[in-house]
Amino acid sequence: MTNTRGSVRSQQGFTLIELIIVVVILGLLAASALPRFTDISSQAEDASLEGVAGGFTSAVGIVRGQWELDGRPAGDASGSGAMVIIDGVDVYVDGNRGYPVSGLPDSSANINNMSGEDCRSLFAAILQGAPTASADFADIDRVRFYVAAENNGTNDICVFYQAITLKNLGGAPSGDDYQTTGNNFVYNPRTGGVNVNLNRAN
Repeated sequence: MTNTRGSVRSQQGFTLIELIIVVVILGLLAASALPRFTDISSQAEDASLEGVAGGFTSAVGIVRGQWELDGRPAGDASGSGAMVIIDGVDVYVDGNRGYPVSGLPDSSANINNMSGEDCRSLFAAILQGAPTASADFADIDRVRFYVAAENNGTNDICVFYQAITLKNLGGAPSGDDYQTTGNNFVYNPRTGGVNVNLNRAN
């Protein structure tokens, strides 16, 4: 006669050894992955800076192209006062080379006469949805970029520092500090070149 009741199977859990092995494996995986996750915020900041610098480079090329299309407006003898209009926004360019130098109204900027405010206004004028920026170091806790105008020995340049990488500095960087201090990108209005410097200060 066949037993109609199902056979009873014994149920077993994990042994203590098996549980210890699983915990050890998970610990090893966590130990190898942790260093990668602790550095992820600095990698994100670097990638963010490179993305903004890439967008800025493209915008500079568009402004230069508009200057060519407009017949190369020259401004005065120093190159000041030349202007193009990009999407309804006035952008001043150096009339001798066509690269943007300011977004301020009635600007007299040229490659040898730029201020931090010229650089900041240019940043806001040519980038759609530009990150917050200030030419005043006192604003560093409220903006994403601190902007300064410097001279490279040939002409004025714009330096766009990633503010979060300057938090531990006692004062504003100046001169050629951009080569060694804070994440930044440098715009040269003489050549239209943009260079990225990853120099985390904190």
